[in-house]
Formats: sequence, C-alpha cells, structure tokens
Amino acid sequence: MKKVCFFFFLIFLLPGVSSAFDITGLQPTAPYGVFSTFSAESLPRKHYAVELGFERSREPDFYRFLLKGAYGISDALEFNMIIPYVYDFEDSIDGMEDISFGLKHRFYDEGKYGPSVAYMINASLPSGRDVFSTEGRAGIGLIISKRIGPFQGHANFFYEYPWESRLQDELSFAGGIEFSAAHNFKILGEFFAKKAYSSDEYDQLETRFGYRIKTTESIYTTLGIGLDFNDRSPEYRLMLSVSFVSPGEKKEIKKIYEEE
Repeated sequence: MKKVCFFFFLIFLLPGVSSAFDITGLQPTAPYGVFSTFSAESLPRKHYAVELGFERSREPDFYRFLLKGAYGISDALEFNMIIPYVYDFEDSIDGMEDISFGLKHRFYDEGKYGPSVAYMINASLPSGRDVFSTEGRAGIGLIISKRIGPFQGHANFFYEYPWESRLQDELSFAGGIEFSAAHNFKILGEFFAKKAYSSDEYDQLETRFGYRIKTTESIYTTLGIGLDFNDRSPEYRLMLSVSFVSPGEKKEIKKIYEEE
C-alpha cells in the first residue's frame, strides 16, 4: 500500500503540458458512485454527505479543487451540488466554474434479477469565470445500478443543453464498477466518454481506476488515476477526495432475560 501511495505522489509532482480545458459537470459524493459515475443508491432521509476533492491534470494542465454535497430528501430522492475551482496553467488564470446542482430520484429498486433505476434532473448557474463557464446549462440523465456478489456496476447516460447559443449540446456516458476487496476497501474502475460543448464528436474517452478506503465509520478516502486514449499523447489526471457521510442512528439492543 505504501508503494502505491508513493507512486501517485510522484505523478502529482510531474510537470505538465497545456492543452484543451474540460468543464466539470455534476459528480457523486462517495460512496454513492465511482469518480464521475452515479449510483442509483442514495443517502437515507435527512442524512447528508460532504466531500473535498482535488485533481491534478496534464494535457490539459491544471489543478482543480472540488466541494461536493448531497442531502437525502427522502430514501429515494437526493439533492446533489458541486462547486469547482480551477487553476489553468496554459493561461496562468484561475477562478470558479459554474456551480451545478441536481435531484436524483430512484423510481425502481433492485430485485433478484433486475437493476435499480434512477433519473436525475440537473442544472448549472452562470456563476463561473467566463473562460470556465457555459453561461449556465440544464440536463437530464438515466442511472442504472446492479450488484452481483462482491461486484456492483453502474451505467449513466446524460444529456445537457447549454444556455449559450454558440455552444453545442453535450452527451456523456459513464460506466463504473466497484469490487469489494475487503469490508473497508473497494477497487474502482470507470470508463467515461463525452461529446463536449465545443465538439461534434466524442473528444474525451477516458478510463479511470483507483481504490476507496472506509477510513472510519463516516469517512471515505478515494484515490484514482485517469487516462485519455483519444489523443496520441494520452492525458492523465490524478484524483484525490475525502468525504464525510453523516452517521446512521444506532439501534439499541434490548436483552430479554427469562426467569427460571
């Protein structure tokens, strides 16, 4: 484990080369998803989650800081929000991206053979710096999840419409898988494809992998790396996040003693 952490630390220190900039969309809070892939599961009613994230990306070359939040309105309805802040090395500028929020509703629970299914309605406020903003957008997505033994898979399909007329509609697909290697340790894998606002074709084809540790009963630490295979010089991104999930209610165990 120490060797793996040291490897990731070294990559964070490597110099970068500038390229195109990708705009952050809504992302899940751990453990209810895989990097950018949402799970159809959601927080229980009146429970909340807060996550701090950090990305180091090369080609494009930037640092990104993420503040995420989620709240369980009901056992099947969840509110999500993300506030991204980025420093772009290409132009030596920094600033906020648009703040995004959404409602995820699970309308079908997982059965013996069928998956759990949810939809999400999301939007972004035109709150970011001009170079990092789409001037607001709205979208809708479909989320499918299924558990088979120690594996849990997720598939997301999203469509987003930018309010800025010069930009094109965005389409994205994300497929993620979680493998429970131990009761407090998961191995993560994800494939992410996106047709961005400035392109007619899928210009981001990225695979990501990493792991998540349940550090305490309420804290999760996630570390991952992403590689884009769409260019001859694949970009990479390093992802690190720590999330806090409000603890559940402890059930009292009542002992019944019978008199002989």
